[in-house]
Amino acid sequence: MPLDPETLNQLLDTLDRFVREELIPREAEVAETDLVPEGIKTQMRELGLFGMTIPEDYGGLGLTMSEEVQAAFILGRTSPAFRSVIGTNNGIGAFGIINGGTEAQKAKYLPMLASGEVISSFALTEPGAGSDAASLKTKAKMDGNGPDAQWVLNGTKRYITNAPQAGLFTVFARTDPESTGAGGVSAFLVEADAPGLTVGPKDRKMGQQGAHTADVILEDCRVPADALLGGVEGEGFRTAMATLDRGRIHIAAVSVGAAERIIGMAVDYARERQQFGKPIGEFQLIQAMLADSRTEAYAARCMVVDAARRRDAGEDVTVEASCCKLFATEMVGRVADRGVQIFGGAGYMADYGVERFFRDVRLFRIYEGTTQIQQLIIGRAMVRGG
Repeated sequence: MPLDPETLNQLLDTLDRFVREELIPREAEVAETDLVPEGIKTQMRELGLFGMTIPEDYGGLGLTMSEEVQAAFILGRTSPAFRSVIGTNNGIGAFGIINGGTEAQKAKYLPMLASGEVISSFALTEPGAGSDAASLKTKAKMDGNGPDAQWVLNGTKRYITNAPQAGLFTVFARTDPESTGAGGVSAFLVEADAPGLTVGPKDRKMGQQGAHTADVILEDCRVPADALLGGVEGEGFRTAMATLDRGRIHIAAVSVGAAERIIGMAVDYARERQQFGKPIGEFQLIQAMLADSRTEAYAARCMVVDAARRRDAGEDVTVEASCCKLFATEMVGRVADRGVQIFGGAGYMADYGVERFFRDVRLFRIYEGTTQIQQLIIGRAMVRGG
């Protein structure tokens, strides 16, 4: 059920104020320390941000897709590290449980995710399997029978978002050794203290300091028989794919928010910076870059709003989600590049923040499916008449 308009507006106003007054002023600190302060996380819990999309029955706000993208537009205006703290609990880390979990799994884990007591992580990617998730090498084998039976998992997961902080991992592993395709993949809910699970050192990244990724190593990792997501083998790949449409629309919305922030920074600078006796914003070539950026950001926003409405109406939006992800993430890269150009030499310096956005938004074109994967999804659907 959608929120009533007054409640939604109150939520968005509160979130906007939180971003402006608490998050934006601390962006440089997060970039320097590679750490989101605990005080910020506590405020996020108090505001209910960890459970925005989790159903109300489990302690969340239960936002629709249309409501979620409105929140994502706002969250996108600040460092992506802040959104990453709550991102997996509101996205791929929770939606496997929401869409495919047993009632017992939902009752156990969703309230903890909604409150922020536990941070979730989505362990799909491997050293040799990324976009081709069906080629997973991680294996799971049943050991024993009856109530003492356990699954034993072996493999390595790579670039796993929030792994260093996670209390719960959705781990994808091959349960049918005879299958080399998607049908042999299952999903497991693995708690961080499970014997045999270790998290590697934090990855050193190009950008998005404060948002952490790491390897997750499973060496004879033992979990109870009821850790199998949904209690059904061979459904893991379908579960993973079912979470992606919503995640791709969300990332597109975040990209729009980031683009709008960069545009605002560029406009402010163009008004203030003087060259040849007047503000550089009065030069037509600067105006052209600003105009192109505004136009593309507006187009992406419209795409996201439309796709979100269609999804809420029950339509299959796989193609539309890919269109949003492709266009919006490529768009914000162009906007960030123009932003650096408008700032000139200052844009290359860390003091102004635009170079940080230039690095941060580069990842949007890679995770949740690369630009090239989105092209394949869209093109294949077109040829097949979708």
